[in-house]
Amino acid sequence: MKRVVITGVGSVNPLGKTVPEFWENIKAGKLGFSEIDQFEAADFPIKYVGAVKNFDPSACIDKKEARRMDRFTQFAVCAAKEALDDAGTDFADTDPFRVGVIVGAGIGGLDQTEQEHSKYLAKGHDRISVFYIPMMIANMAAGMIAMKTGFKGDNFCTVTACASGANAVGEAFRKIKDGYLDVCLCGGTEACITEFALGGFNNMKALSRAQSVEEASTPFDLNRQGFVLSEGSGILVLEELEHAKARGAKIYAEIAGYGATGDAYHMTSPDPDGTAAARAMVNAYTEAGLQAQDIGYINAHGTSTQLNDKYETTAIKLALGEFANQTVVNSTKSLFGHLLGAAGAVEAIVTALSLRDGLIHKTAGYQTPDPECDLNYNTESNLETEFNAALSNSLGFGGHNATLCLKKYKA
Repeated sequence: MKRVVITGVGSVNPLGKTVPEFWENIKAGKLGFSEIDQFEAADFPIKYVGAVKNFDPSACIDKKEARRMDRFTQFAVCAAKEALDDAGTDFADTDPFRVGVIVGAGIGGLDQTEQEHSKYLAKGHDRISVFYIPMMIANMAAGMIAMKTGFKGDNFCTVTACASGANAVGEAFRKIKDGYLDVCLCGGTEACITEFALGGFNNMKALSRAQSVEEASTPFDLNRQGFVLSEGSGILVLEELEHAKARGAKIYAEIAGYGATGDAYHMTSPDPDGTAAARAMVNAYTEAGLQAQDIGYINAHGTSTQLNDKYETTAIKLALGEFANQTVVNSTKSLFGHLLGAAGAVEAIVTALSLRDGLIHKTAGYQTPDPECDLNYNTESNLETEFNAALSNSLGFGGHNATLCLKKYKA
């Protein structure tokens, strides 16, 4: 089987519009939350979102073309451009059918749907934009990246709620490992900070109603209230190792394993026994040729909801057994909220950078221990430590579990 490495990364998210910017802010412990200004929210019960401020797609997309893309597609195209620039090549010398694009999205163009539906109600069906459907559909981010790059290999969209981005990276890993592709642009994207979406998530009691930035997202804390709805994109360049070595590529980390399971339990709640999520973790590190004691770090799904954090803790204990308390766990969502379909991809980038730099960022917002969440969540400060393997977890509504296993690259 082929070995698969990460040779380029790109991201647009609430803590930065490039990877170097957002990684510096991660290390500085900055919070990417802002008060809602997307609509009049004076009487709205939710105060904070994780918005990408001052985003200008014209830096990487023609203005006319950008007007025909929903925001979630714009994010993905710009993140993909950064990832390719970071990789140092456009892969023009590679067979285009050996380069794929797999980009997940949990929701797609919700803002576009709201705009066009309002137009329909006010003016009738014949006033709906001819661009509405191609702007709205979730697969358009993957399709548009392929159109911009000329990559003609596997091209599809994973739609598994909050596991979408991780599933996309995992499927890209498999395509390369099994010999179908040499290179794949993969990841996730999302942009649905709208009154309609916030209302829906709020009514199911999933969102944080915190009244201060510091308390907005507090994963694993006893008093956690819910997640902060955020937006952004993360795109990775995955490459077959020998292909990468032949062109002298820099390598962030190796993706060595992928586990994907389903709870078959409930629409929104994780399975309390944690067995399926644990199996995803075990499958990922087993495929990587590792054992439980080899996992030095887990970037948890860590949403700051009561059920997720408790049941994910249970799953980690099942997956690692006696070694669970020796592993450092953190939640990137404590810093910039929940990017839904983009979360797993951005968090995979964070995991790769953590391996590269030997640094595990602090889980922010944590104040009060929860006896049901009793692992080492790294709540005091950034931890500088050398470790050789890590897991990145993503758990989605519908019972979707995806775990990526990353290793420090060794020739």
